[in-house]
This record gives sequence, C-alpha cells and structure tokens, in this order.
Amino acid sequence: MTTNPPSPITTLFLDIGGVLLTNGWDHTMRQHAAEVFQLDYEEMNERHHLTFDTYEEGKLSLDEYLQRVVFYQERPFTPDKFQRFMFSQSRPYPDMIRLITELKQRHHLKVAAVSNEGRELTEYRIRQFELGNVIDFFIVSCFVHFRKPDADIYRIALDVAQAAPEEVAYVEDRPMFVDIANSLGIHGIRHTTYQDTYASLHSLGLHLAEANGESIRR
Repeated sequence: MTTNPPSPITTLFLDIGGVLLTNGWDHTMRQHAAEVFQLDYEEMNERHHLTFDTYEEGKLSLDEYLQRVVFYQERPFTPDKFQRFMFSQSRPYPDMIRLITELKQRHHLKVAAVSNEGRELTEYRIRQFELGNVIDFFIVSCFVHFRKPDADIYRIALDVAQAAPEEVAYVEDRPMFVDIANSLGIHGIRHTTYQDTYASLHSLGLHLAEANGESIRR
C-alpha cells in the first residue's frame, strides 16, 4: 500500500461566486429582475455598471446602491421586496462545498475566501449557506476596501493567512484573476468543472480519501 506525500499546499484561497455558490448579482439575475419588476433593463444595467464597483468596495450600502439603480424614481414595489428577490437568486454548488470541506479536513488546510461582493449580499450568503463552516477568513472587497483585480487583496489574504504564496492554491472562475494570483507566486486554478478543479488540486497533492485504489470523484 502506497501513501501520498504531504502536499506543499497549506492554504486554499477561494472565490465564492462561481465556485462555491452562484454569483451574487450577475447580468442574468439583473435581466430576470427587470422582467419580474418590469424595469428597463438597459437603463438599469447602465446605472448598475456606473456604481456597483463602489458598492462592492464597501463604500455604499445596498439601500444606497438600489436608490441609484432602481429607486431613483417612484416604483410600485418596495426596496425590501427587491432586496429579498436579490437574495433569493443565490444557489449553492454542493459538490464544490463538499470537496473543499473534505480537503480541508483531510489536509488540515487554512481556507480563505477572496471575493468581490457587497456587504449585505456577502453576509446573507455566509449565513444562508453556512460558509463559516468551511471558510476561516473572509477577505471580501466590501470588508477590506480593495477589489479584484487589485493585487493588494491577495496580499492582504496572504498576510491574514500567514502563508507564503507558494503554499497557496487559489480556485477562481475568472481567468484574469487567476493570472494575477499566478504573478504573485500563488498556484492559480481556473475553475470550470468539479472534475477539472479536483484534478488540478490533486496535482498539487490535495487528494481525497481513496477507495479501492482510486481517488473518489463525483
């Protein structure tokens, strides 16, 4: 019976939207909102792009963001109703959450979220999907006031985790952000499917328990 050598990876950095959960408030969700609430999508989307970065950097509340994007004129629905709709769009990726949970337990990893997201959406998603059970540190743009692609958000994550770049694997669905992490010496992994991401993590020595001589895959 052979045993796998310890992995050089001590820490995982994870994007949240697109990796563990659906995105918090992407264009398909905004299109759906425009249909449900009978809004002019093009106008709403233009206003969104003008102000959403400021919301994600923690410099606007969700109420202020919605005042600029939706409630700049009278509406036949309330901000609370619209916010509930926004929150309800989030869905988990159970296989990915399970994978990270099992790898963390098996390899005693530190796990940090490195994510762009606004405060109210972040806090709701952490509670709703119990992300605190798998993630140790939340380096989120609304908390640290830097947002990807600013490399400083990764440097903050490294400082908080007290990890060297070569000890970190970073799972992210956006190629540019993977490239920036790689430029800092972090092992960036472009997430597209569970299988491909697990294979990339496995190549770094992060494997699941074995059954019948074969690594478990879903």
